[in-house]
Amino acid sequence: MSKVWLVTGSARGLGREIVETALQAGERVIATARDPRKLADLVAHYGEQIRAVALDVTDAAAARAAVQAAVDAFGRLDVVVNNAGFGHLVPFEQTTEDDFHAQIDTNFHGVVNVTRAALPVLREQRAGHIIQISSVGGRVGMAGLAAYQAAKWAVGGFTEVLSQELAPFGVHVVALEPGGMKTGWGAEASGATPELLPDYEASVGMVTGMLKEYRGREASDIAKVAQVVLKLAYHDALPPHLLLGSDAVYFCGAGDKARTENAEAWRAVSLSTDYAATGPVPALPAVVKQLEVELP
Repeated sequence: MSKVWLVTGSARGLGREIVETALQAGERVIATARDPRKLADLVAHYGEQIRAVALDVTDAAAARAAVQAAVDAFGRLDVVVNNAGFGHLVPFEQTTEDDFHAQIDTNFHGVVNVTRAALPVLREQRAGHIIQISSVGGRVGMAGLAAYQAAKWAVGGFTEVLSQELAPFGVHVVALEPGGMKTGWGAEASGATPELLPDYEASVGMVTGMLKEYRGREASDIAKVAQVVLKLAYHDALPPHLLLGSDAVYFCGAGDKARTENAEAWRAVSLSTDYAATGPVPALPAVVKQLEVELP
């Protein structure tokens, strides 16, 4: 039996690719976008298999309406793909308050709004998948992307908590963390970069140059990413985090290595704040053991 999907940010890029891949596989889709007219060609081609729904993910009421549209049209909701998002490459000091809030609202609060709207339906069904399209930027930091990556790190933590809370009643959650894809993200992010203050040339300026060189040579094929998303919707043992692309694996590995080295270098300071004792806190082993048993 086909699944019912709700995909945010469906008008272009990876979101549209996911929608088309799901439709081609015979799935039923609520494809959402700020301007659903951009999905008219898919509606004309796939007919009753798709509904195009207006959704600004920062609007919690609109998120509830989109979920209700899925239930009204198809009687259920099986897969939520939180894909909507954007980033601007700007030094934090030069980022306006409005732009910073807009990136957090879309990239994080948008995920929260749609997830909150969908959860009662998924919980009642005792089944479902929530797939967050995050970024390797949710595992490593890069100069110039403070708002975007702060939101993506938040999505990662949110997903880890949800994976523990929802697994007992059959709802599975994963944060996908791709590296570069040919979606136009880099051009949009760099298009917002102002004339840099001289002091940021060494950091944000370097990243700007790197992204310019990388544009058009991204590691991941969005068609392959969309196929992975389709397969994950039929998999019931998902990790909280899943890197996609050789570049994502490389950057995350380098970040993990640096964190491990820093933790070891500062280990004595980390341990210095404990009360004087002969061993670890007595309750700690029991808590760890309980987590090992309860976590999927």
